[in-house]
Amino acid sequence: MDKIKVGILGATGLVGQRFIQLLENHPFFEVSAVAASSKSAGQSYAEAVKGRWKLETHIPKNVSGLVVKECVPSPQDFDCKIVFSALDAEIALGIERAFADAGYVVCSNSKCHRMDPDVPLIVPEVNQEHLAIIPLQKKQRGSKGFIVTNPNCTTIGLVLALAPIHKKFGIKKIFVTTMQALSGAGYPGVTSLDILDNVIPYIGGEEEKIETETLKLLGKITGRDKFEYADIKVSAHCNRVAVKDGHLECVSIGLEKKATIEGLMKCITEFNPLKGLNLPSAPDPPIIIKEDENRPQPRFDRDYGKGMTSCVGRIRKCNILDWRLVLLSHNTIRGAAGASILNAELLKAKGYVK
Repeated sequence: MDKIKVGILGATGLVGQRFIQLLENHPFFEVSAVAASSKSAGQSYAEAVKGRWKLETHIPKNVSGLVVKECVPSPQDFDCKIVFSALDAEIALGIERAFADAGYVVCSNSKCHRMDPDVPLIVPEVNQEHLAIIPLQKKQRGSKGFIVTNPNCTTIGLVLALAPIHKKFGIKKIFVTTMQALSGAGYPGVTSLDILDNVIPYIGGEEEKIETETLKLLGKITGRDKFEYADIKVSAHCNRVAVKDGHLECVSIGLEKKATIEGLMKCITEFNPLKGLNLPSAPDPPIIIKEDENRPQPRFDRDYGKGMTSCVGRIRKCNILDWRLVLLSHNTIRGAAGASILNAELLKAKGYVK
């Protein structure tokens, strides 16, 4: 089978590097183009990230010699069907739109288009039916291509873990406190003197993302032209902690229907809506439950399912709402690059990319 050629925007940053790592030897996709700022343009990828490659694996040979392009769509520079965007939000808005207008499928990790009324915000296990909005997006914007987004890194882990509970019992309220890894701040991120011996109780825009994106993800699409947000109240507290990878979240939920702990565990363990689609990045199962009272922990549990599995533990009664639990997800894999790649795999499986 011929592989689909893909490009990466923002390829030299931390999330861009994770895209390159995860796409090495991918059965569907082959990296044919990399792009970054004008400072890196014209260099080989290996030169552009010299001294700045921050992952444990080596740069793939098929990517190291690629010449870094500027983030401007052109057939000669971007001979591909899909572009993965790891761009900073400050510059992503217009660039992603330009690539979609030029006919590319844009799978974006940026926040810029997540809440647009004609752009699907997707976690494949949760709301793949939202892809039905794509024809409307193309029609309304006169685009040859289209944009699909994945949520904020913290929202993905939260919604993935809560989706089966919401489907079975209905969720009315969510109270969540996050302990978020340093890699979520990019590179160089938080300075050592700020985070050592410390917890920072504020991450700009993060709480708002959780409180809005969750409602779109757990909502419905009416017909093929409108999103109906979930009627859930969400309150979030977000903290940066001195952990390299893995966002830990303490969650309390209020339910519409009564549930037992056995019922909650059963609906979580049986949840696997992507089974049978044979998507290479889809974890099987997407959620695991750790029954040890002191788990999950980032150092031990973030890499389940090659970093794509959400890990849940400490399910117990809540004295204020109904139930509480702790969840963990890998923020730069499931929460960023891996999420966009899984979205692209779903687009291929559903016939949106040929």
